[in-house]
Amino acid sequence: MSSFGFIATVSTLIVVILLARALYVVRREAAQGPMRGSEPGEGYHTINAEYSSGLGGHHTTYEIPRDPQEYNRLFVPKGTERTEK
Repeated sequence: MSSFGFIATVSTLIVVILLARALYVVRREAAQGPMRGSEPGEGYHTINAEYSSGLGGHHTTYEIPRDPQEYNRLFVPKGTERTEK
């Protein structure tokens, strides 16, 4: 086998393996549905937001609670009484 034939065979094999892997990943992700959110727990997620317009910029860090109940309390005004339905 010439060196060109060997390189062509190996290259074709690599492309076939990569295509098979890509097809497997796409089908698996489609079957699972979109991954959204994160697992509840203790502590905080830290989100760094940066903005630059060329003339200036802004950097902000947000801390979002991982506990769903604590996160929900951020949206309820203080002093609101709990009402049972």
